[in-house]
Amino acid sequence: MANDKMQRISLSNLEKNFLEVESGLTNREAVEESNRCLYCYDAPCIKACPTGIDIPTFIKKIASGNLLGSAKTIMSSNPVGASCSRVCPTEELCEGACVLNHSTKPIMIGNLQRYATDWAMVNNQTLFQPGQANGRTVAVIGGGPAGLSAARELARLGYEVTIFEGSEKAGGLNTYGIVSFRLPQRISFWEVEQVEKLNVDIRTNTLVGKDISVEEITENFDYIILAVGMAHVPNLGVEGENLEGVYDAIEFVKATKSGQLSEDFVGKRIVVIGAGNTAIDGATCSVRLGAENVKILYRRTEEEMTAYDFEYEFAKQDGVEFRWLTAPKKIIGDETGRVTGIECIKMELGEPEKDGRRRPTAIEGSEHVLPVDAVVKAIGQTRHLKLIEEFGIEHNGGVVKVDSETLQTSNPKVFACGDVVFGKGNGDAMVVTAAQQGKDVAYAIHKQFSFVGMSN
Repeated sequence: MANDKMQRISLSNLEKNFLEVESGLTNREAVEESNRCLYCYDAPCIKACPTGIDIPTFIKKIASGNLLGSAKTIMSSNPVGASCSRVCPTEELCEGACVLNHSTKPIMIGNLQRYATDWAMVNNQTLFQPGQANGRTVAVIGGGPAGLSAARELARLGYEVTIFEGSEKAGGLNTYGIVSFRLPQRISFWEVEQVEKLNVDIRTNTLVGKDISVEEITENFDYIILAVGMAHVPNLGVEGENLEGVYDAIEFVKATKSGQLSEDFVGKRIVVIGAGNTAIDGATCSVRLGAENVKILYRRTEEEMTAYDFEYEFAKQDGVEFRWLTAPKKIIGDETGRVTGIECIKMELGEPEKDGRRRPTAIEGSEHVLPVDAVVKAIGQTRHLKLIEEFGIEHNGGVVKVDSETLQTSNPKVFACGDVVFGKGNGDAMVVTAAQQGKDVAYAIHKQFSFVGMSN
């Protein structure tokens, strides 16, 4: 059966599998949906949006045919609003707060946001202009959602901004970390282009601490924003994880987004370890690469999984199996060093840990082996400890400590935002919250600069 399947699936078909899953609204659908909106005064949907988009206003502009105005309303509040229209958990945020939940069904806010921003993309609109130069320079380390948002706001306020990005392209998670059938790279590239049009200098393939020193940045810029996000997936700490066929989920998804598709998974059995959004992405990518069977192993239960509800439902629709209360104990290989199986052990939940989730403990004698051809690790991500420590700023295991209002670190010249400050009970690491933090950092810097200017 596997051989038959391999014959049926060509590389071109695999490429089709990675095309965007959901189509956007038609013109008629968008107008009809926008006319359902009640345009609430003191709208709860605005309060539920971390970036505070004026949702009734952008929807009303769609209804009146002012799509440029609608896109500007969205993107002025959320510099990565086109990406967020596709990946935000809207059912938990804006749509979850819609007053129509109590009568019919909520307005399709995410789809309308996509409609307006897609129009701006297709029509090559330049939405914003740089502000009058104020003579101050800012280095933004990391070109993901938080870094782009900070850079965009600062450029509009007149700062000379340089983004240092280690990857080949800017955009961070949106460019490389979210599967292309949910978020095509062209969306992220357009958002990056909007920032570049504000005269922001984006230096890609440039790692701070390697290609340019921390000292050089500290000396040459008035302000520094640390927005580096996260690093790679940590080791499982089990025997056999260096075998051929064991993948880092981040690098795995990145490869598919960069068009590096292969037929290696066609007809194969895949296990993904973890139950966050990245694990879901690793599993659904495996399905689209032609895997015969994909299982997610998670040491806790469905209730404790961190993946968004819509991601979970999407994976189930793709046929992904979930093995709850199951942890890896050993990855098994053959004489060639290739993965052939994974030894697992059943778990049970004990007392709650600091994050409120109950601690899983192994059940003795419950070991069992699953035959697999590849293992994808998705158990969280490590942090950029070396870089953080080179700046000499306080942190808690790689979670940078910042002032809750100014997002200033223990080094007065360095501010931080995004994933680098999320974790260990601090904040919620969503694309939209990272975007808002980027804006918050920009305003904090501008407030400080304005105060100093007035003092002089």
